[in-house]
Amino acid sequence: MASHRRPKQPSRTRVTALTTVAAAAVALSAQAANAAPSEKPSKSEVKAKVDKLYEQAEQATEKYNGAKEKQEKLQKQISTLQDKVARGQADLNELREGIGTMASAQYRTGSIDPSVQLFLSADPDDYLDKAATLDQLSGQQVDALKKIQEKQRELAQERKEASDKLKDLADTRTELGKKKKEVQGKLAEAQRLLNSLTAKERQELKDEQTRSSRSSESRVDLGNSTPASGRAAAAFAAAQSKIGSPYVYGATGPSSFDCSGLTSWAYAQAGVSIPRTSQAQANIGTRIGSQSDLQVGDLVFFFSDLHHVGLYAGNGQVLHAPRTGTNVRYESMSTIGGPFMFGVRV
Repeated sequence: MASHRRPKQPSRTRVTALTTVAAAAVALSAQAANAAPSEKPSKSEVKAKVDKLYEQAEQATEKYNGAKEKQEKLQKQISTLQDKVARGQADLNELREGIGTMASAQYRTGSIDPSVQLFLSADPDDYLDKAATLDQLSGQQVDALKKIQEKQRELAQERKEASDKLKDLADTRTELGKKKKEVQGKLAEAQRLLNSLTAKERQELKDEQTRSSRSSESRVDLGNSTPASGRAAAAFAAAQSKIGSPYVYGATGPSSFDCSGLTSWAYAQAGVSIPRTSQAQANIGTRIGSQSDLQVGDLVFFFSDLHHVGLYAGNGQVLHAPRTGTNVRYESMSTIGGPFMFGVRV
């Protein structure tokens, strides 16, 4: 006969636990259902964030430009030093050959000087400083050995200087890489935000920028301001010829520019060499504190850290390379996005 057992009932503790879990799941589902979906940023919010990222990218760009300029200077200095070391080594070898010839001549006559033998087997620094040794040498030998000693010391100094420059160059290259990565990171984040917009919103922003650029590239009322000098007029004319050229970070022309790349290129066309970065350009020439005292061609600086520079165009206008996504154009100084700090007359 089959055995009929009563099914085992779940314990009260187990029932309570299951009930609690089920209740929690229902509550969470209700919360999820009632929670408002995360709001997508509006087109204007995205534009504001993108503009801020572009500003930060420009700040990093000027630091990148400074590191790049330093790297180029160091490379030239190292090349010059290495050339000097090579020439110095050749001179030293020639001096040593002279002493060797002198020793050979003495050897053939059987009268080689013990001090010359000492030179041939040791560093002249070991005995040139000893008066007793000098007394044993002829005037010709003393002069030759002193020249060798001086050349050796000169070469040692030049080699140390070159070594220090090489270390500085390595550090500068590391800094350059960091700044480049920072710029690219800011630009990538800006692009990510733009990609979050719909195709229609992106096109609207693009159309707004196009209209702004076309308006800025057209002839604006520059008033009757006169150039600060003949060279300032030439620099300004050169910059005018680049209206419409795209902004590209780190670019110095002739087809694309960043802000300080445009100003340095423009003055170079006028035969005037000015520093590469906006911060360095701020420390040349005569500083102009008031906007009313500016003349066409003066450099004008914006933001407290001076990371943006342009050329004064007259009537409160600046000719500049604004930022990524824009072209070289005229713009009112009041709409740059940062305060006017001062001008510089080159």
